[in-house]
Amino acid sequence: MSSCPLCEAARITPWHYEDEICWIADCEVCNVPMVVWRHHGNTPPEADVAHMVAELTRVADEVIGPEGYKIDRVMRQIPDHFHAHARTPTWWFTA
Repeated sequence: MSSCPLCEAARITPWHYEDEICWIADCEVCNVPMVVWRHHGNTPPEADVAHMVAELTRVADEVIGPEGYKIDRVMRQIPDHFHAHARTPTWWFTA
């Protein structure tokens, strides 16, 4: 889908990881690590979700620290393309 900014996958912020299922970069809006499914849609297979959450957790542990975030799977601004954030307690202050 050409109008979806997550499908575009522009390298605007630092990227931390990518494979055939997903990519992880700092969110342009809230400046925390975010995982994005490489396919447009909001219901990936559970195996893909498990893989994405595991990779986001690994990256967030390295970038933020193991106790400094929670995985947030609420897709607020782009509800039709699966993504999740590693939210810090003060993420809204750093956006």
